[in-house]
Amino acid sequence: MAERVPFSLLLPVYGRDRPDFLRRAFTSTVTDQTRRPDDVVIVQDGPVPDELATTLQELSDTSPVAVNLVRLADNTGLGPALDTGLAACAHDVVARMDADDVSVPQRFEVQLPLVERGADIVGSALMEFVDDIEHVVLTRIPPLDPAWIRSAARFRDPFNHPTIVYRRSVVQAVGGYQGLPLMEDYLLFARMLAHGAEPANVAEPLVYYRVGAGAYARRGGRALLRSELALQRRFLELGITTRRQYWRNVTVRGGYRLVPEPVRRVAYRRLIARRGIPASRDR
Repeated sequence: MAERVPFSLLLPVYGRDRPDFLRRAFTSTVTDQTRRPDDVVIVQDGPVPDELATTLQELSDTSPVAVNLVRLADNTGLGPALDTGLAACAHDVVARMDADDVSVPQRFEVQLPLVERGADIVGSALMEFVDDIEHVVLTRIPPLDPAWIRSAARFRDPFNHPTIVYRRSVVQAVGGYQGLPLMEDYLLFARMLAHGAEPANVAEPLVYYRVGAGAYARRGGRALLRSELALQRRFLELGITTRRQYWRNVTVRGGYRLVPEPVRRVAYRRLIARRGIPASRDR
C-alpha cells in the first residue's frame, strides 16, 4: 500500500467573490471531506468588502484544520496569487479549489491515492450547475488514459481546472503560473505535461462547478481571444504544438471566441461530448 501523504488546500479569493458561495466552497472541501486536507492556504487577492473579510476571518477561526490566510495588499490576478499561495503551502501535494464551487465529500479520498501511486497532476470529471447543485446542466468528463491526456493537451485543456490536485515541486520546476489572464491554468498544465509530469484523471465527478446565465458569454469576446492567441503562440514556441496544429487551433479555438453566443453554446456542448473520442483524433 502506498504511503499516505499529507496535502494542502489552496483557495484564492478576490473582492467580487460572494461570502455565501465561499462559505459553502470551504465547508464542502474541508469540513465535509471524508479525507480532510492537512492545512489550508487562502489567498486574499487584494482588498475585499467587509462582509467577505468577516467571512474569511470566521472560516479561518473555526476551521477544523489549520488555515493560513495570506492577504495581498493589491489585486495581482489569479496566476500571481496562486504562486504566492503555493509558496505558503505546508506540503508538496496541493489541491486547488475555487471560491464558488462545491466539492463532493469523497473528493480527496478518491484523488489522493492516485498521487500516492505516483501521479503528479490529478483531475476529475465535474458537474456544471446553475444556482443549486440539484440543477446540474452538464457533466464534463476529461480524457482518462495518460497518452490521451497528453495528446488532447495540444488542442484543449485535458483537465477540469477546479478539480486539480498536483505536486508543487513539479509546478515550480516549470516556472509556476505565468501571466496569461484567463488561460493561466491551461498553460501551466500543458507545460507540466511537456516537462514529463505523470497525469491522471478520474471519470467520477468530484466537483460541482458553478455556471451562471453569462457563462457562454464569458467564454468568448476579444479579451479572451487575445489570451487565446497568446496561448497558442506560447505552445508553438515551447514545441507543444506543430505549426500545422498552431494554425488549426487559432482557426478553431480563436473562431469559437468570436462566434455569436447561441452558436458558442452549441459548439461548447458538442466539444464536451467529443471528449470520449480517442487521442488519435486530436492530433
